[in-house]
Amino acid sequence: MSVSEDKISEVTRRAQENANLIWNVANSLFGAYKPHEYGLVILPMCVIKRFHDCLETKKKGSDKTRHQEVLEAYAKYADFEPMAADFLKEAAGYQFYNTSEYTFDLLAADAENIADHFMEFLNGFSDNVKDILSRMGFYGQVERMKEAKLLYQIVLDFNAKNMDMSRYSSVDMGYIFENLVQRFSESYDEDAGAHFTSRDIIYLMCDLLVTNYEFDADEDGLHCTVYDMTMGTSQMLTCMEERLHQLNEKANVTTFGQEINPFTMGIAEADTIIHGGDPDNMKFGDTLSDDQFSGYKFDLCISNPPFGIDWKREAPVVEMEYKKGEAGRFAPGLPSKSDGQMLFMLNGISKLKEGTGRMAIIQNGSSLFAGDAASGQSEIRRYIIENDWLDAIVQLPADSFYNTNITTFIWIIDKSKSMRTPGVVQLIDASECYEMRRKSIGSKRVDLTGKCKDLIVKAYGDYSSGTYEDVLKNGRKIRCVSKVIDSVNLGYQKLIIESPLRNKDGSVLLENGSKVPDASLRDTENIPLYEEIDKYFEREILPFHKDSWVDKTKTKIGYEIPFTQLFYEFAGFESSADIAKRIEAGEKDLMEMLSGLFQESEDIG
Repeated sequence: MSVSEDKISEVTRRAQENANLIWNVANSLFGAYKPHEYGLVILPMCVIKRFHDCLETKKKGSDKTRHQEVLEAYAKYADFEPMAADFLKEAAGYQFYNTSEYTFDLLAADAENIADHFMEFLNGFSDNVKDILSRMGFYGQVERMKEAKLLYQIVLDFNAKNMDMSRYSSVDMGYIFENLVQRFSESYDEDAGAHFTSRDIIYLMCDLLVTNYEFDADEDGLHCTVYDMTMGTSQMLTCMEERLHQLNEKANVTTFGQEINPFTMGIAEADTIIHGGDPDNMKFGDTLSDDQFSGYKFDLCISNPPFGIDWKREAPVVEMEYKKGEAGRFAPGLPSKSDGQMLFMLNGISKLKEGTGRMAIIQNGSSLFAGDAASGQSEIRRYIIENDWLDAIVQLPADSFYNTNITTFIWIIDKSKSMRTPGVVQLIDASECYEMRRKSIGSKRVDLTGKCKDLIVKAYGDYSSGTYEDVLKNGRKIRCVSKVIDSVNLGYQKLIIESPLRNKDGSVLLENGSKVPDASLRDTENIPLYEEIDKYFEREILPFHKDSWVDKTKTKIGYEIPFTQLFYEFAGFESSADIAKRIEAGEKDLMEMLSGLFQESEDIG
């Protein structure tokens, strides 16, 4: 069962409308703020208003708002530190509270004292909320708005009747935040992909993760921990939790995430606090150089780390961990400093529970093949494949992401794979499995609609070679192709082929009875990992280079995943008759165009 396509499109539509409404606050900021700065106010204010509006709702069976119950509890327990916070959270029914008497209605009723009252309102929040606002740098923006005499107007804007944010579900709010973050990123010329992934791809990743997976379950339901090492606004975690509850209503899901961007981190924390999660499981910092989950092991990992981004800044810590060997996260090898995406893959693998953990992670094409034999990238692939953890790789359609049209892939890493599908890897080409959008969003021109996701998940679930096809409502045929291959076919041996130095008369130069290699004639040959070197040499090389030999001391093992080569289909050459017909038709069209132009000239004359 995959997530409903109609549900996704409806939630997306609502999110667009509500985000438009919220972003209109930018009209009040115009002049005092530049366009790329609007998000500095709008995003934190959304978080604040979301907290406020949730507290202005009533608990079931109560005639008082949650905020009123907090105020009563505060009057009763304020002196009972440090237990007071627990009483106040219980009164609020959330993991946060506000002990200030002010609401947005009261703030809007007193323009003259707005600065003092607004700060009193902010200071009334629980420490976890104040930490979020501090990380987002909002207190500095409050001072800036005060100086520009904007603060009261912004409060009025967010107090409008149509700005009640308590009516949004966590999923709806996630969509709205994604839309707002995208706008902020675009106006700031920032990489939107560093913040979030489109929801259709997230749901596909969720569906792939739960397919053929054995969850830990008992009479109380399934139990699962989920980790996102680059969580952005935490929507991957939210969607994964939603998907698991669809599988099992009593699912006990605990989410964990780390994020380096303070704005998206603030949104993630806010969302977690509001829907009852533990905000302490959301950590701030650079995952590569400041791992906040050292020693943790999770059931599932879902992530879209940045690719094409260098890791020079993180190099001292990363290289130190590499030198630790198996005690560190990066023991298998280090990729080129120009692209750290495979470091995130290693980090994710280190966080999976042994024998059960599974990960869905997005990578670009370079992770398939970049790096020569024995290079860092090749050694990382070797580590994954030889441990029999590479379960599947799915090629996504181009133009699937907001900020890039390059080809991307979902890797499924599974530490329980050897018990289910030992010694093989599944590759799925889903590049033709999409539906065109009526209107593009940035670089995103296609969607993975319900039928598309179902087709891909079906191919993965079958885990066999074959072609899967379906037809969309508009009559367009979609398809994905699955190939299951032996893992050994992804490995190769890089041989160093030596040729001898020769004397002036052309004879082979010998030193101590041995041939001396001529470095200028040295060559390399990549042969399959399953080939015996001597047999291959005698069959394929020696007949053409009689005095050559293989220097086995220099043989290196490499791994690459030749996705394009494996799925290449020769279309055949166009026949001469068809070419002639095409040329003839083109000439006819050209003559008709010229005739029309000449007729127009005569009419004008």
